[in-house]
Amino acid sequence: MFSPRNDSDPLDGRFDHLDRSGRSVAAIMRRPIWPVLAMVIVTVVLAWWFLLSMAGAIAEIKGTARPLGPGMTLIARYLPVEPGSFAATIADLCLSADSGALLVNGGSLGVFVALTVMWLAMAAAMMLPTAAPMIRTYAEIADTAAARGEPVVHPLILTAGYLTVWVIAAVGFATVQTLISVLTGTDGASPVRGVVAGLVLLGAGAYQFTPLKDACLSKCRNPFTTLFARWQTRTVGVFKLGMEQGLWCLGCCWALMLIMLAVGSMNVIWMAALTVFTFVEKTGSGRVTSRIGGAIVALWGAALIWGAVI
Repeated sequence: MFSPRNDSDPLDGRFDHLDRSGRSVAAIMRRPIWPVLAMVIVTVVLAWWFLLSMAGAIAEIKGTARPLGPGMTLIARYLPVEPGSFAATIADLCLSADSGALLVNGGSLGVFVALTVMWLAMAAAMMLPTAAPMIRTYAEIADTAAARGEPVVHPLILTAGYLTVWVIAAVGFATVQTLISVLTGTDGASPVRGVVAGLVLLGAGAYQFTPLKDACLSKCRNPFTTLFARWQTRTVGVFKLGMEQGLWCLGCCWALMLIMLAVGSMNVIWMAALTVFTFVEKTGSGRVTSRIGGAIVALWGAALIWGAVI
């Protein structure tokens, strides 16, 4: 028999009507701090450790952390180095992502896959923590529906749909980086410089002021409206619902992700900083955070362009 609910809080965080694994996921999402801690644990163990290992391998191969971008020399000695590991192999391939290697017969596919894996790890490390409130909201609605005897789909299906969008986005980011590598001759870890870096930053900063950014950010901040209005009871429907939320998130954050091209795609210091900024932006209210961040990045980009042309 289910425990009675508190009338003052029809959700009350119990999730009694979900199955055991569903309750476990929902319980993690029940407080604002728990999604952060839970997702940080997952991403640190998986995505973040992978990215740190890649950065360590690149610093080892290059003999210095300078190619990793600004600030990385401060933590270079603490980066894990695992020769022969999967992360080291991917790092080695990413370092081959220059205009010469990309034109070698058969070499381009391996390099492109490595870049895609790198961007996917970044997406998981930086974006999944910010999706925790959305997963929590879905679990709340699902538990309430289950209490009325309605069929519900596991929250992990929603999460899978969300991550699918970022898998596709990782391919897109890898494509952009490949094109930039061909044009500039930089490898897959070093930051682009000069006018190209300035244009990337100027574009990312300017996007923070656009109506599309505001619309996507509003959807990310208020997942209940979308999830409740478009509620689904079929697995395919919930998967698509997760993809829809992923698209809103991508629309909100794609430009911020591209900043990594200017600071170094393996710059874990900037990854952490952008993760915090994105979480604050999505969980806050108003436009101040977005506008300040956009102004700083745009001015930075303009300064780089000015410095390169004069």
